Amino acid sequence: MSGRVYNNQQFKDHINANYYPLQNMIKSVAILKSSELIDIETLEYGQYQPILSPRDKWPSGSGKLWQREMGKARLDLATQPNSAALSKDQPGVVPLTKCALLDASVRKCFNSEPPIPMQIDVKEQDKYAPNADRHDILLTWEHKNGDDQPPTLLLLTMVCPA
Repeated sequence: MSGRVYNNQQFKDHINANYYPLQNMIKSVAILKSSELIDIETLEYGQYQPILSPRDKWPSGSGKLWQREMGKARLDLATQPNSAALSKDQPGVVPLTKCALLDASVRKCFNSEPPIPMQIDVKEQDKYAPNADRHDILLTWEHKNGDDQPPTLLLLTMVCPA
């Protein structure tokens, strides 16, 4: 994804309003469950955002570039092997690629009971980093009742190429 377009507080606030706090995530789950455009049990990162918020309403025209930029991010992440577990409460679930990890993470949030709120951040790679030309994801699950219990929040950072 193009970090310059999405790495701004206006976009982050707009998109995060769909996932945080819990009441907003519950509303989003209801919208997705009633939509004929998506199957919430098999959703993938990038599919649900335009359903929850029409792209023409996104700040600074960021919705116009979404499909292309999200597609580039998915392709790049799909070529990167993953060795991280989905979450601490599911240590045996290790998706094969970073794209599969991203998809499994958002499915976990939308399909848990109650749903798990998310807070999204977007950053850009340091131009001198070894993988400055690659996408990456950073996932931090917060647990209120111990790591072996279901998480209560996902902090998801999309790291875009420099």
